[in-house]
Amino acid sequence: MKAWLLTIAFFVVFPFTAGEFYINLASQIFIFAIFTASINLLLGYGGLPTLGHSAYLGLAAYLSALAGLKLGLGHAIAAPAAIVGTTLIAAAFGLVALRATGLGFLMLTLALSQVLWGTAYRWVSMTDGDNGLRGLSRPFGMDDAFSFYFFVFIVAVFAIWMMARYVASPLGIALRGTRDQPRRMAALGHDVWMIRWVTFIYAAFWGGVSGLMFVYYHKYIHPVSLSLAYSAEGLLAVIAGGSGTLAGPLVGAAIVMLLKNYVSAYIERWNMLLGFVFVFIVVFMPEGVVPGLKRLWLRFRSRT
Repeated sequence: MKAWLLTIAFFVVFPFTAGEFYINLASQIFIFAIFTASINLLLGYGGLPTLGHSAYLGLAAYLSALAGLKLGLGHAIAAPAAIVGTTLIAAAFGLVALRATGLGFLMLTLALSQVLWGTAYRWVSMTDGDNGLRGLSRPFGMDDAFSFYFFVFIVAVFAIWMMARYVASPLGIALRGTRDQPRRMAALGHDVWMIRWVTFIYAAFWGGVSGLMFVYYHKYIHPVSLSLAYSAEGLLAVIAGGSGTLAGPLVGAAIVMLLKNYVSAYIERWNMLLGFVFVFIVVFMPEGVVPGLKRLWLRFRSRT
């Protein structure tokens, strides 16, 4: 608990000492952290690997943008409508995707997300296709990096806290049971499918929240936000940081965004470096950075 409080205090003080570039970079890390934490609900606690989670980020972003541009709705109406629409679509997708587990679930989530990606590309009259939707705005007039940083920071802290509460709840404990012993959980009277479906919807809800923050930050949305690449980045971040932990997806999100937005300014082939980093983590810390560092720390303490 003390470590979490110190981390929050650090990020509260951070924007007062950093430049605009680093403030914006931190905002992007917070947005991606919400996204990766929502993937972790499925992968880390439910044992359900997904390659289609970007569908909910992109869908919420598009719905919010279209409500503002096409219908002229304000953020107070567009944002809740986008989240509700995304959650309802996720509920329908869950009925299809949860017909399988493991590799089958992964492929179904990928296929469903590709449907939305293809729609965003081809429905040019609505989405402007490959040009994307431009001319978007942020709520509350937060056009400066400083104020938007605190907005995203508060949303991220609340989102991660709510996901932590979910994991610690009886439903979250049952979810881990369905991950480890689904047949035994079913024999004990638990509805394994329903537990997974509720978690699928809850994870998509927070994926949609990250989509709202994403479109608010960029003030622009493109079909690439629905693509396999963005889902894969989120999945890799969870695995690298440590799935099934609260801090792991946050650390993984920071690693990916720092390499993508900071290191790429100095190294042209930053994707290759990203690959080397993940290979290093998998070889030397197969359980992820956070559990790996914890293991090394405990080993060091036992020796000293």
